[in-house]
Amino acid sequence: MSLNRSEKEAVISEVTSLAAKAQTLVIAEYRGITVADMTKLRTTARDSGVTLSVLKNTLARRAVAGSGFEVVSDQMTGPLIYSFSVDAVAAAKVVSDFAKTNDKLVIRGGAFGGKVLDVNGVKQLASIPSKEVLLAQLLGLMQSPISRTARVLAALAEQRGGGATAPAEAELAAA
Repeated sequence: MSLNRSEKEAVISEVTSLAAKAQTLVIAEYRGITVADMTKLRTTARDSGVTLSVLKNTLARRAVAGSGFEVVSDQMTGPLIYSFSVDAVAAAKVVSDFAKTNDKLVIRGGAFGGKVLDVNGVKQLASIPSKEVLLAQLLGLMQSPISRTARVLAALAEQRGGGATAPAEAELAAA
């Protein structure tokens, strides 16, 4: 199905706006994937905040021209699916996880921060925990010294025979 000039301009402007907001682009070859599998991939991507697009490569090249994703223009050949995500690891994680279960999806590469990612780079990016997990780990690290100090103080209070636990035990015995 051929697009007329105005439709091509609309596609280019839509992809350009996607590229302007996105941090990561992952390119994968989808030759031989069934419609049901592609629908599953699109659903998973949508739930993760990833935008998947099957585009004509010439339109994709024009859309990413001048952006940080222009570095992968030379890889844009063949039947490709383009995955853009605002979250730095979401696109890589969605495509990489799907490629593990479906051998017909072949990761070609991608771009992050203006740098080209090869297949291993995309897989390494996908192995990074999500933002929420990283924030939880950071919070745990920040709370760790405080909770250790509180436990040491409580142990010292118990050793000195009294501390904060004695009044509570006395109240329980009286009841």
